[in-house]
Amino acid sequence: MDAWILDESPGTYRWGTIEPPQLGDDEVRIEVVASALNHMDLWVTRGMPKPPLPHVPGCDVAGVVTEVGRLVGHVAPGDEVVVNPGVSPVEDIVALGDDSPMGPGFMIYGEHCWGGHATHAVAPGRNVVRRPAGRTWEECAAYPLASLTALRMLRRARVEPGETVLVVGIGSGVSCAALALARHLGCEVVATSRDAAKREQALAMGASAVVDSASERWGVEADVVIESVGPATWEQSVRSLRPGGRLVVCGGTSGPTVQLNLPRLFFKQFEIIGSTMGSYEEFAQLTRLVEQGLAIHVDGVLPLDDYPAALARLEAGQQLGKIVLRH
Repeated sequence: MDAWILDESPGTYRWGTIEPPQLGDDEVRIEVVASALNHMDLWVTRGMPKPPLPHVPGCDVAGVVTEVGRLVGHVAPGDEVVVNPGVSPVEDIVALGDDSPMGPGFMIYGEHCWGGHATHAVAPGRNVVRRPAGRTWEECAAYPLASLTALRMLRRARVEPGETVLVVGIGSGVSCAALALARHLGCEVVATSRDAAKREQALAMGASAVVDSASERWGVEADVVIESVGPATWEQSVRSLRPGGRLVVCGGTSGPTVQLNLPRLFFKQFEIIGSTMGSYEEFAQLTRLVEQGLAIHVDGVLPLDDYPAALARLEAGQQLGKIVLRH
């Protein structure tokens, strides 16, 4: 099959031909129609983390089933599907349920195993679900990883209707998904960005207010803060919590280390919550929401052979929503 291939990590991608993986009894082979970028596409080129090599990236995949293993019965060749990028072994799903991403065997599709920036992809059968009806191929490729991450963040933060949710750094797939999901849950959403055009677009997407991330104080009192930026915004994010507020974090695009004022933490009785990906139950819930019309923001669509240009746009932080590759 043809694919974007990473031979070394740190390293750079090349377009080439690679032997497709063998199909296991519980696996599905998919002809990829669209795939989407995530920061993972960049991180694996820096050895953070270092994937098994050679590596085919691409955490988000939508396409048409071409072959199924003998134990797969819920999809068949010709079915249009999407891949749940959160992969847990069956024993972790049984033991942990909604907390299966906390299990020792958890993997991210396109990081710990080959992904979908290729003509074909192979995924565990339990991770392959039918494509949400009424949505474009681009939307189907755009929603899995980022929207699943955002949904779990909001669930772990115990968001309630009427609460104020602060989404930090609007532009990423996770932040755009968090805005849409928080609005769906009946929350008031405030979004931040250093980019005036992105702040204007956030208002058009349903934010009730926007703030310049570069400001020293944001003037927000939020019940919940959705953080994925890290040290560049951490101080303002914590200061934006009302007493008893919850800050939930899924990443650190500006770096891995932050400082935390402990007296502020305990006097204000804040909660700092970590969150990663989502469970099979959460992905099923998300897919139903997408089928019902949940907003999925696609920044742009490029052909598969323009992957380097798509990576450059992602690395520069120019996107608002998901960058999708059409195959």
